[in-house]
Amino acid sequence: MDWMNQAALSAQKSDAVFFYVFGLSVAFLIFITALMIYFVVRYSKKRHPVAEQIEGHLGLEILWTSIPLVLFLSIFYYGWTNYEYMRQAPRDAMVVNVTARQWSWSFEYPNGKKSKVLFAPINKPMKMDVHSADVVHGFFIPSFRLKIDAVPARTNTTWFQATKLGSYDIECTVICGVDHSLMLSKVIVVPEDEFKAWYFGGEDAPEPGKAIRTAEAHPDLKDLPPGLAVLTAKGCLACHSVDGKPKVGPTLKALFGRQQEVLVAGTARAVTVDEPYLRRAITNPMDQVVRGYPPAMPRTPMTEQELNEVVRYIKTLN
Repeated sequence: MDWMNQAALSAQKSDAVFFYVFGLSVAFLIFITALMIYFVVRYSKKRHPVAEQIEGHLGLEILWTSIPLVLFLSIFYYGWTNYEYMRQAPRDAMVVNVTARQWSWSFEYPNGKKSKVLFAPINKPMKMDVHSADVVHGFFIPSFRLKIDAVPARTNTTWFQATKLGSYDIECTVICGVDHSLMLSKVIVVPEDEFKAWYFGGEDAPEPGKAIRTAEAHPDLKDLPPGLAVLTAKGCLACHSVDGKPKVGPTLKALFGRQQEVLVAGTARAVTVDEPYLRRAITNPMDQVVRGYPPAMPRTPMTEQELNEVVRYIKTLN
């Protein structure tokens, strides 16, 4: 971890506690090591061939008990106050609903807008309401020193205020299944005016700096086929494979033209995977859930062009 990259107020607070504890540990290591060396030399057998009985010293016993006690209490106080600071988000913080599921992250903003990466305006507080749709996950932003568990049927809260523009990793710290290592996302910190343009714009509205943010979140997209780039950027490959590998959702390999069973209002029926079916499955995933798979697919906003590219790409996987 880059300890000098204090990209948020939370990082500054956590680093201060870390360096305080680290400094005390180093000081006591040097002090105790020096005492050991002194006692080894001062009371060696060569200097004291006959051992002497040493009586206790009440003052020293009180001193070496009280000093560590005070230091441990200071560490507790310092850590606890910083923990409380990170639990109490400012009143003007924007609340983002963070949902963890095997194996992806999704973020919902107060106006209902959703994304697969977390956009944040610089120098503005962001409150994270974190929960899980399935198993226990760990929401971790290393550069912000921010970590909180995502637990089913419970909402945990934390917040941050980014102080540097850029792209920062989001990881899962709990082994949550076979594709735990793929459960990655980004925090994209942008200027406030750029964030407002994205936040208040429609789904099809132009987004200032979109190409830069997309490249930072997914640096390899420019080398991918357009349809695969859309699937990657939208986080679809967290649940669907393109090589036949089983995941939470059906594989896209050899999917087009295949017959499969779906549940419609609880009733099983056979359908053929054609273009209209693919479009419905992407835009309204809960209407027809493939039998044998959990109803866990979120609605993923796509433009008409993105939808066309995805359908075209799925056809090539046959």
